[in-house]
Amino acid sequence: MANSKTTLILLIAFLLSLFFKLLIIEGERIALLEFKHGLQDPFGRLSSWVGADCYKWRGVKCNNQTGNVVKVNLKNRDGFSYLGGEISDSLLDLKHLNYLDQSLNDFQGISIPDFLASFERLKHLDLSYAEFGGMVPTHLGNLSQLTYLDLHGVI
Repeated sequence: MANSKTTLILLIAFLLSLFFKLLIIEGERIALLEFKHGLQDPFGRLSSWVGADCYKWRGVKCNNQTGNVVKVNLKNRDGFSYLGGEISDSLLDLKHLNYLDQSLNDFQGISIPDFLASFERLKHLDLSYAEFGGMVPTHLGNLSQLTYLDLHGVI
């Protein structure tokens, strides 16, 4: 009897942890969709950003064990299919993000968002030649895990 209670408790604990993990991952998917909504994508680079499986989306990489989003790489590789618009603070819901690349896009002189300095796990940040303008937020110096920063071409 005690053995079956222990098994039941372990099963319930496992199911609850799985449920909460799915809620967290769903929150990250919603954050990415809100981020996409703020972008201008005239060439359809984010057309794969549909459905529930954000690990299949172009430019998004998830941790194989946890499923959390760890990388958003939207670098413009071909030189003409740029992204623009606004960078939404919904990205802050990506608590495990350690790599963000928005380079070679066209953000038409908007300021680098201050909230980018809030990513505690960010190791790689590339905003080079993405047509950002204004002052570089001094708070970027607070990114204690950062090992790569490229801001070339900030106007």
